[in-house]
Amino acid sequence: MRSTYLLVSHGSRDPRPQLALENLGQLLSQNLGDSFPAVATATLELGPAPLHEQICSFGERTLSLGLTELQILPVFLLPGVHVAEDIPAEVEIAQKTFGDKLKIELRPHLGSQKAGLTKLVKSQMQEVTFLPNLLWPKWILLSHGSRRPGGNSTVEEIASQLGAQTAYWSVKPSLEEQIDSLVRGGQHQIGIVPYFLFNGGITDAIAKNVAQLKQQFPAAELHLANPLGASVELADLIGDLIQK
Repeated sequence: MRSTYLLVSHGSRDPRPQLALENLGQLLSQNLGDSFPAVATATLELGPAPLHEQICSFGERTLSLGLTELQILPVFLLPGVHVAEDIPAEVEIAQKTFGDKLKIELRPHLGSQKAGLTKLVKSQMQEVTFLPNLLWPKWILLSHGSRRPGGNSTVEEIASQLGAQTAYWSVKPSLEEQIDSLVRGGQHQIGIVPYFLFNGGITDAIAKNVAQLKQQFPAAELHLANPLGASVELADLIGDLIQK
């Protein structure tokens, strides 16, 4: 073991994403064959302290283990402002605190693992069963969405690989707009796969929205898949980001 690893997520008031992140950290620790103290979690927002302070705290633990390298693993699906600006700024503050005593290495974000994530999304789709119908079901990949230029390119690429359309929770086109377009085109079996890491407040809101859309489009058979979730496969993708 040469390094410790800090999984950084966005953070939420809902406890479920944090529990899932901690489970993911345990799975990563098992994959690495390291003791769990070498893997920890932190949040950019809504955490016990600013991210740079969380990094410094884990940095002190890293040094106490006799190690001089800490790798930051951003558990984010989209390359938005958090990945491009906020996390690097927090890492820079922490690095200045330690100077040459500790090397803090910021790794690529999870969303850069497009091939692996495409496989995971496909697995989520395969768990959904449609009623027998002559029409092949159409899928919508629903992401949070980013207003940052190019921020949704990964979602578009994954959707293209899966033969799916894209919809976004915070930007256009919305889920309602895409379902309306499909129904007007004669499509009546529609699957919706949330491109989100874990269950939480947003996935609850999505489920409620889908229930409303079922009433709005009674001729359509709408099926909602699960988000990615903490799994061995997802931990493997994060492990691939590590500088070995």
